[in-house]
Amino acid sequence: MKNKLRSSRVVIIGTGAVGSTTAYTLLLRERISELVLIDANKEKALGEALDMNHGLPFTGGVKLWAGDYSDCADADVIVIAAGASQRPGETRIDLLKRNSDIFDSIIQNIVKYNDHAVILVATNPVDILSYVTLKKSGFPSNRVIGSGTLLDSARFRYLIGQNKKINPRSIHAHIIGEHGDSELPLWSLANVAGIGLEFSAEDQEEIFNSTKNAAYEIINAKGATSYAIALALDRIIVSILQNEASVLNVSTLLKDYNGISDVYLGVPSIVDRSGVREVLDLQLSDEELAQFHASANKLKAEIAKLEL
Repeated sequence: MKNKLRSSRVVIIGTGAVGSTTAYTLLLRERISELVLIDANKEKALGEALDMNHGLPFTGGVKLWAGDYSDCADADVIVIAAGASQRPGETRIDLLKRNSDIFDSIIQNIVKYNDHAVILVATNPVDILSYVTLKKSGFPSNRVIGSGTLLDSARFRYLIGQNKKINPRSIHAHIIGEHGDSELPLWSLANVAGIGLEFSAEDQEEIFNSTKNAAYEIINAKGATSYAIALALDRIIVSILQNEASVLNVSTLLKDYNGISDVYLGVPSIVDRSGVREVLDLQLSDEELAQFHASANKLKAEIAKLEL
């Protein structure tokens, strides 16, 4: 049975690997009634829209077109997937200056037409660019969300499932902090049906390193990540539009969260029609708390270099 939603519009800005795959995922799953693609390269957006529209006889009734920023006016969710792509050997932080400059124009154009949508940031470094979006848009923090560590947590659960030979949907485990090299695994909370999971030190190291380095491996092999992040963005969008109040590891502005404030990090949060309704308070071990603070301080140091 399809998850057909009430009349809703999603705008995707940027039709590269992530933006176009997210659009296709939403189209196939018939998540929305209207889908708009915007790109600085208008021909690219037109081509993606035309290609997907030719598949409508095989799917449902989603209205899809290549538009411009004026189409943001009626948007419920605006996904920002535009920006420079991560190159082989390049970290997400390396992208910061290039993509921060690109965001100036994007945010100016969004707020010109819309002051009520939830902005969902997917461009890397996603935590810092979510903070940039917050400051430049003037939106309340609950309506500026980053994709955060939702994908990292999915990778983590997949690898744990492989190790334990259990379906990853039955694994409950979290990656929190930066969507990047300073992220941290919460081994103390990993469980199946409330039963804690035990791992050798070697297994922990292998699982976490494979989680943290997954994007680098994929980029080296095929040039970009696209499928799993598209599914993660789809999951966030549906939780917003269906007012699900699902708990998702998105990037959100922290306010005295385990002693951390004024930075975006991925943590379990309740996501509904308002955006991030509530951030859940995790009970971290002393070691995990120290790593979490280190992740926050790393991002704050990078933010301090920007003129916001």
